[in-house]
Amino acid sequence: MSGRTQKSGAEDLVTRTRAAVWHPCTQMKQLEALPPLAIARGEGAWLIDTDGRRYFDAISSWWVNLFGHCNPRINAAITDQLGKIEHVMLAGATHAPVVELSERLGKLTGLGHAFYGSDGASATEIALKMSAHFWRNAGQAEKNGFISLQNGYHGETVGALSVTDIPLFKDTYAPLLRPSVQVPTPDARQAEPGESADAFALRCAAALEAHLAEHAATTAAFILEPLVQGAAGMAMYHPIYLTRARELCDQYQVHLIADEIAVGFGRTGTMFAIEQAPALPPHPPGIRPDFICLSKGLTGGYLPLSAVLTTDAVYAAFYGDATARGFLHSHSYTGNPLACRAALAVLDIFASDPVLADNRLKSSAMTKALAEVAAHKRVRHFRQRGMIWAFDVADTGPDFANRFHLAALALGVFIRPIGNTVYLMPPYAVTPDELNWLAAQVLQALQRSLAIN
Repeated sequence: MSGRTQKSGAEDLVTRTRAAVWHPCTQMKQLEALPPLAIARGEGAWLIDTDGRRYFDAISSWWVNLFGHCNPRINAAITDQLGKIEHVMLAGATHAPVVELSERLGKLTGLGHAFYGSDGASATEIALKMSAHFWRNAGQAEKNGFISLQNGYHGETVGALSVTDIPLFKDTYAPLLRPSVQVPTPDARQAEPGESADAFALRCAAALEAHLAEHAATTAAFILEPLVQGAAGMAMYHPIYLTRARELCDQYQVHLIADEIAVGFGRTGTMFAIEQAPALPPHPPGIRPDFICLSKGLTGGYLPLSAVLTTDAVYAAFYGDATARGFLHSHSYTGNPLACRAALAVLDIFASDPVLADNRLKSSAMTKALAEVAAHKRVRHFRQRGMIWAFDVADTGPDFANRFHLAALALGVFIRPIGNTVYLMPPYAVTPDELNWLAAQVLQALQRSLAIN
């Protein structure tokens, strides 16, 4: 006998989670009034709770799910790997999935020697440490400072939080963090009236140049989220900023770290957001960063995995006889075979299916379907980039995010606004009919949440 009174499946699981689980990014007391969904399974773009209710996963389970829940091809790859080897340490051993994944990521990014972590913040830590260690190995140990964008987010471990600029996450832990410098964000919402997004981006790049001109000798790297700053409320900016950042980092001998954790694997319309940077004559469009950080969609939302790829020049700086010259960073599950097989299955889907072309059609149709939302009198800065949509809602109270969340849940949609910003980032498995339905529910949720403001 458990001693628990009989409850529905959802009520029972919520009671137990409040007693035993510390949920991430959550004030636990709020679970009394805003309980979490008790999810039992998933199908495509849908989450299904323990009582059989269905919710559309409009934010891809924190932006990780690409091809739907319980995708048969990813399931099959993981199941096949289970019959071979579940894990072996990557120090002193290797295995086929991690080698093949590294080779394929190298071809996709133009970078090489993939180093694996468990999550996005781990990837940021790896890239920052690699950059500073590179300069130390190159005899320039004084180059150990970092630059990031205002309102940028790169994770919540100590190193990653040092280059993050979201006060809610950062202020409490300020005494633990290493100082870094934030330069103006090219977030197009901050442009002056009449100023174009590209002109504003170039004006912000001029501030980056001014800082580098004075501090390049002590700066290791500039880290940014290409095109979309997620935690800043899906702040979107003109790709000319990426082109100019690459030029300036080359000019002042500073590494450029592309944090594609949230925006990689097709989310912005191209495989990687950096591909949308305008051409640098005589080079074609797109830039090559010195480091690229990948996670989230890398395994299609299945298993924790991140990767950092870098240039041959960076790798060569660590190569030698002295152990201390090597990159002495690890975790026990580095390059886990199951996670690598999931990632390989994701890349197989991209290779065999017209994912990006299909997404372009879906994104165009969804933008049209959201026209009434975009025209709403309280909506500001409606914006879209690839399979990401966002808009800000004016004149809301501090509880708007919770009101909208609850209104959407009542309509069968799982959305978690960021402050007064509502965003949609559905799995690519979404159908055109589901997108039309989703647009209608978003409008209704907006109207309901504002009616009780």
